[in-house]
Amino acid sequence: MKFIFLGDVVGEPGRKAVIDTVPVFKKEQGIDFVIVNGENAAAGRGITPKITIDLLRAGISVITTGDHIWDQKEIIPYIDTEPRLLRPINYPDKTPGQGSIVLETAKGKIGVINVQGRTFMQPILENPFRVMDEAVSRMLVETQVIFVDCHAETTSEKIAMGRFLDGKVSAIIGTHTHTQTADEQIFPGGTAFLCDAGMCGPSQSILGRDIEPIVARFITNLPVNFPVAKGPVKIHGALIEIDEATGRALSIKRVAQDYVPPPASAPASPAPQTAEV
Repeated sequence: MKFIFLGDVVGEPGRKAVIDTVPVFKKEQGIDFVIVNGENAAAGRGITPKITIDLLRAGISVITTGDHIWDQKEIIPYIDTEPRLLRPINYPDKTPGQGSIVLETAKGKIGVINVQGRTFMQPILENPFRVMDEAVSRMLVETQVIFVDCHAETTSEKIAMGRFLDGKVSAIIGTHTHTQTADEQIFPGGTAFLCDAGMCGPSQSILGRDIEPIVARFITNLPVNFPVAKGPVKIHGALIEIDEATGRALSIKRVAQDYVPPPASAPASPAPQTAEV
């Protein structure tokens, strides 16, 4: 079973790149299941119902999120209607939406869990280790194939979560920092791990945003707007192979490639003119 997970989608440039590229990944690499973190998909902050629908129609199976999940207010009434859009599982009870899902596929059931760390993160949610211990135990009753998006700031917390879940889940990939790490590995218990998947967004940027305003903020400490950058886009993530019978990871490979827009369609030829008789 082949998974592909794509890191934080940043704004319209990231959305377009992912929507264009996912069908190509599935066709050329035989991908069975696609997961994308979409929490920055709406102008760099949050996600909307329309964007959710567009991403799912492109062939994405599950969309994970993180601390920006509520930034677009229309997502609050919508999230209960679309179980494939996850918010972190360690929100308090009665929070809209769900933090996990199990989907039936041609190769068996696949579980996905979205969890948020607490170190240097806002809001501070329930203890992710305790919540994940219970959530994984419940999910293992249904399937051995479990993917986790750990949305957290510090490498130490994400690595600790990976070690904590080693042998219990198939893969745990970190998100949030928008910077891909080079520590892909399979832990002794059979869990694939990558500290951060990186982002799908403009490469000539600071974390997907225009360079100048962010540099100015560091120099002056004055508040400024951080618009999404333009220009070339890079797609980051991880390609993971899993033994569906045991749930153990067989391989993990980082994805880091330039987005090449598809050629524009040629304009339709004008209808031939006929002379009147």
